[in-house]
Amino acid sequence: MLNTQRLVDGFHAHFNGNPAIVVRAPGRVNLIGEHTDYNDGFVLPMAIDRAAWIALRPRTDGRVRIRSLDLGEESAFELGRLEKGTGWVEYIKGVANELQLAGNTLTGWEGVLSGDVPIGSGLSSSAAVELAAARAFAAVSGIEWQPAQMARLAQKAENEWVGVKCGIMDQMVSAAARQGHALFLDCRSLACEHVPIPDEAAVVVMDTATRRGLVDSAYNERRGQCEEAAHFFGVAALRDVSMSDFERRQSGLSDIVRRRARHIISENERVLEAAQALYANELARLGELFNASHESLRDDFEVSSAALDQIVEAAREQPACYGARMTGAGFGGCAVALIERDQAGAFVPAVLTAYRLRSGLEAEIFACKASAGATIESL
Repeated sequence: MLNTQRLVDGFHAHFNGNPAIVVRAPGRVNLIGEHTDYNDGFVLPMAIDRAAWIALRPRTDGRVRIRSLDLGEESAFELGRLEKGTGWVEYIKGVANELQLAGNTLTGWEGVLSGDVPIGSGLSSSAAVELAAARAFAAVSGIEWQPAQMARLAQKAENEWVGVKCGIMDQMVSAAARQGHALFLDCRSLACEHVPIPDEAAVVVMDTATRRGLVDSAYNERRGQCEEAAHFFGVAALRDVSMSDFERRQSGLSDIVRRRARHIISENERVLEAAQALYANELARLGELFNASHESLRDDFEVSSAALDQIVEAAREQPACYGARMTGAGFGGCAVALIERDQAGAFVPAVLTAYRLRSGLEAEIFACKASAGATIESL
């Protein structure tokens, strides 16, 4: 967890005073349900105990000034005259824009930003920044905090201001997660359930030390293939196709679209079963679903990578591991493993060594706790 004193000290150094509040919003790891979100399907993410933090105080001139302590960069913009630019501050500007378009009158602020969510690893550092910004604007502007509404606005900011066509999952879990629980989310209705994670289980994030290449073009291509399959089946989204319907009619699809559709349809079924396995404390079954998800992502959706496959194999070799899979959009970044909590101390170094021997790379591996969604922290 980030040391809030560093934020307070950074604020004092740059703004010659103390912040009024500190807000935080977490990154996330998706336990299961990959590429289902933009197909109106089901996902089962968990907010992690790594987050974006902003220490801030309100201003009276409609201006936002913010310094990134991690990058050593400062930026500023006028709430009454928002213009698109480039860089990390666009996530904050985009949130301000969507809040104003939704009819909110915003108060300016000055603050410092820092975070410990690895950038580009598939743990949603961008959603963490967006929801921290939303929490900041809501706090200084007297806006009621409504997690689902804020998640939608943050998603719109990323889609329309930043230009990344993400689904709703990342923003929703960063806004609405509950400590000690995963978030079972219906991406069509935004109905969600908080599913407790058993004390004897640990979720381990395994960063391959590779970053995603070609992900934007590949993501858009996969999205188009899913839309083509939905059109073939005559439905709004692949979420509406059952496996029996798919098996009966799949011969009408090209091979590549058939495999893309099979992943989405089977992955939705796995998410539904995974939530029930968590409720029933059936960790071995949940691990089997992790493994099946990885195989489907590797073979049918083709978004894994050599590094992801290698670290998943290294994890599965360990006696403590129930199951492991790539997580996030793919082509690099992170995998996730479900293990016996009391074996985490042995699991981490064993996987580090096995992955190094396979790949020649140094991974970062850490057990994480299920954290709460965006909050105002006490100073």
